[in-house]
Amino acid sequence: MTDTRTFSLSRLPALATVGIFLVVVVAGFAIFAQGFWTPNNASTIVITASVIMIASLGQLLVVISGGFDLSIGGVLPLTAVVYASLTTAGVPMLAAMAVCLAVGIAVGLVHTYFIVHLKINPLITTLATMSITAGLAFTLANGQTLTVPPEAGILGDRAIGTIPWHVILMIVLVVLMHLVLAHTLLGRRIYMVGGNPEAARLAGVRVTVIGGSVYVFSGFFAAVAGIVTASQLLAASGAMGSTITMQSLAAVVLGGAALTGGRGSVPGAVIGVLLLGVIANGMSILHVPSFYQQVVTGLVLLAAVTLSRLQERARRSG
Repeated sequence: MTDTRTFSLSRLPALATVGIFLVVVVAGFAIFAQGFWTPNNASTIVITASVIMIASLGQLLVVISGGFDLSIGGVLPLTAVVYASLTTAGVPMLAAMAVCLAVGIAVGLVHTYFIVHLKINPLITTLATMSITAGLAFTLANGQTLTVPPEAGILGDRAIGTIPWHVILMIVLVVLMHLVLAHTLLGRRIYMVGGNPEAARLAGVRVTVIGGSVYVFSGFFAAVAGIVTASQLLAASGAMGSTITMQSLAAVVLGGAALTGGRGSVPGAVIGVLLLGVIANGMSILHVPSFYQQVVTGLVLLAAVTLSRLQERARRSG
């Protein structure tokens, strides 16, 4: 006789699972957290989650390819500090942004060399670069919080109607990355490399090029997130973004990405980011201390990974 639980698990998509969970969490907070179910609060959730979403796009590409990037937590504060330093020194805003993006891309190229060409473990490499970039951020800021000139905070304080520019930027990047992954040859090859690198190589895919490109993209998106953060806060320091690495990893895993590679999607990452944002926002309204929020986030991530493993086993046995 077929095990009904196994049957349902094997056929329940991860995206549908986290989507249902998101609806349940929203409904729960709407009932118990006064002020949660309002347009203003929904806007707050989206605005707060925008930086995590941008960083998660790069993390998603790396995870699909079979790796992961811990350096986001160092690249974000470094680029934020660089942006603040340059704009305060009178460098034009666009030029400062270009320098920050170049910093992010340079970190991605370093990862390409060590991880793809020298075959050093991604955990060790990106942990090292996270430490280096975070240390550089503190050094450049001299341990202080730097200010960003108001005119350089265009991504944080300008809006089209009621929609902030950085939210529009986030939406554009989300749509573009979804199109790349779902409808382009590059996207298909990223999935191939993550699913089976040797088979991808035999099929003519340049595994080293694809494997390196995702780290470059991740560095780019982390730099964008750093610029947006500095623009929002009109400030930058080496301490900002300390949880962004875990949040980005949690979001893509919650959205159905497999840490073994070959699986994941932009819509899934979006739902994962929204779930984390809703949990943090709802618990703040309920005045739950921040350290309990971290515990809940960890438990949700553990539950998602456990469910993903159960689904994988169910599919294999079915």
